[in-house]
Amino acid sequence: MEKVSYRFLQYDTVVVGSGAAAFNAVDWLYDLGRRKIALLTEGIHMGTSRNTGSDKQTYYKLSVGSDGNDSVLEMAKTLFEGEGVDGQIALAEAANSLRCFYKLANLGVDFPTDEYGLFSGYKTDHDPRQRATSAGPLTSKFMTEVLEASVKKKDIAILDQLLAFRLYEEEGKVLGIICLNKAKLTENELELVVIAVNQIIWCTGGPSSCYQNVVYPAGHTGMSGALFEAGAKGVNLQEWQYGLASIKFRWNVSGTYQQVLPRYVSIDEAGIEREFLNEYMTPADAVNLVFLKGYQWPFDAGKKDASSYIDLCVYEEAAVKGRRVFMDFRNNPSGLQEGFEILSEEAYTYLNKSNALFGTPIERLKLMNPLAIQLYKDHHIDIETELLEISVCAQHHNGGIQVDANWETSVKGLFVAGEAAGTFGVHRPGGSALNSTQVGSMRAAQHISCKAEEYLPNTSLWKVQPAKLAEDISKELLRMIGTENTALAVRDELQCTMSKVAAQVRDLKEISNLKRKVKEYRTRFREKVKIVNLRTLPMLLKTYDMIVTQEAVLEAMEHSAKVFGSRGSCLVRNENGNFLETKAVTQNMRLVTERKDNGFVSFTEEVSPIPRTSDWFETVWAEHRELRRPKKAK
Repeated sequence: MEKVSYRFLQYDTVVVGSGAAAFNAVDWLYDLGRRKIALLTEGIHMGTSRNTGSDKQTYYKLSVGSDGNDSVLEMAKTLFEGEGVDGQIALAEAANSLRCFYKLANLGVDFPTDEYGLFSGYKTDHDPRQRATSAGPLTSKFMTEVLEASVKKKDIAILDQLLAFRLYEEEGKVLGIICLNKAKLTENELELVVIAVNQIIWCTGGPSSCYQNVVYPAGHTGMSGALFEAGAKGVNLQEWQYGLASIKFRWNVSGTYQQVLPRYVSIDEAGIEREFLNEYMTPADAVNLVFLKGYQWPFDAGKKDASSYIDLCVYEEAAVKGRRVFMDFRNNPSGLQEGFEILSEEAYTYLNKSNALFGTPIERLKLMNPLAIQLYKDHHIDIETELLEISVCAQHHNGGIQVDANWETSVKGLFVAGEAAGTFGVHRPGGSALNSTQVGSMRAAQHISCKAEEYLPNTSLWKVQPAKLAEDISKELLRMIGTENTALAVRDELQCTMSKVAAQVRDLKEISNLKRKVKEYRTRFREKVKIVNLRTLPMLLKTYDMIVTQEAVLEAMEHSAKVFGSRGSCLVRNENGNFLETKAVTQNMRLVTERKDNGFVSFTEEVSPIPRTSDWFETVWAEHRELRRPKKAK
């Protein structure tokens, strides 16, 4: 007999998540005078921010170099040019980038300076001004750690081991969060926690559970489906970032991993190894395009005949032909048999200046980036002696939940920050996602602190009382216990199909079929998906959240193909098997997706332009005194 218990909590504002955006949000709320606040997380050490990185993880900000010649408006224009980006959000991210950057530096993130304290910069992709900086491969991890330390010094309530899986709202206003207490979960016992709130800042990261092939850390899934269920709109859900990554240990193989010119091989079911790139192009082209993947890591439809052709070849071998694909650092590719003179001028110059025109890929990597070798050794992979298995993986969601310039959603009182928020469009400067985590969470905290006094909500006004709400949900969950666990099989089936037909290569016919299947799983979830005991409830809840999100994403992909064709992160194949051309669009458009009737619908609309604000000090000062000062608690 299953045992069910309930617990009820009240806060003015709850932040959901435990990454760089979440810790920053609750930290700002406290600094702005709020005290009836809490941070809620499924696991304090989970999430992408703490558990991911890259060859040199970038933080993007306004340039403060000695001759940067930059401005807030210039940076806003760069972000806005990403296509589908709201101008108000672009301006807010540019205007607040330095404020957030300096906070991180003051908290202890070791961004490099010269002997005079100058923060130097470098150019990243889609960046004209050398706005990028880095604290090394683990920049986001360092950000999370210093922000967590700041929060813990302030004795802010941290509600750990609570999985937030549903929101309670009335008339378009969020009122509560329903959570599963993982700390008290056994095979036949569960506790539901209902938290009454006035505001929520949702920072659960991108919906990585949509795909099987992902670079996201294993502990991260995202929980955007709960927001769609509550009525929040999505924006640019079709826009993702895909690229080559290792799959045993999830990590981007960008930068020097490609620039040392590894050999690409695939292995079939019979164990036969082939250097497959030479079957798609000449050995010389293969070597030079592999080099470019270091600079041009994300898949780009505009580079399908250039560097992104490598991604297409890997996809063909793995997804279509069913072979396993590897990078071999022990042996040179066949294109180098005649020496390094086969290299393009760009590749030759780079390796020559790096003193790396010698030896094998692993020997070049030892010289240029020995930490890249050690990184894999730390995760029990020795690329000096073994092949590195790779695939084309989803790495970042440029779309997400639609927010305004205060990071509030279409549901009143519900804010979203970090990757879960859809602040980017077709492309973005590298590292701008980290800036967005900080600016978005700060803006949400500021707006909450300035718009209303702080108080505990009155649940007696709810149409459905917390006890009744918890009881109804528990009964619903108990009815899903059966004789076998089908949730895992459903999850694997849908994720695998998404990676095959709805990632960087999209098949419109298969996407339509998949969307129907996903919708059927959503509408008949209680009868088609079962678990054998309560201990597997987290997987069940996340599977449903995944299904809701997949349906919204697939709807956006279908609609985007009709309006935009192939562009940005994807090539779209029509029913005849041909790739669609990119359709010319004269206006800067975003694609909005929302719940309607028993499904999702999408439409395009022109984005807001970058505001031309008044910078007359007396006017700004007067508005600040009246509108932008934090309210005091009751």
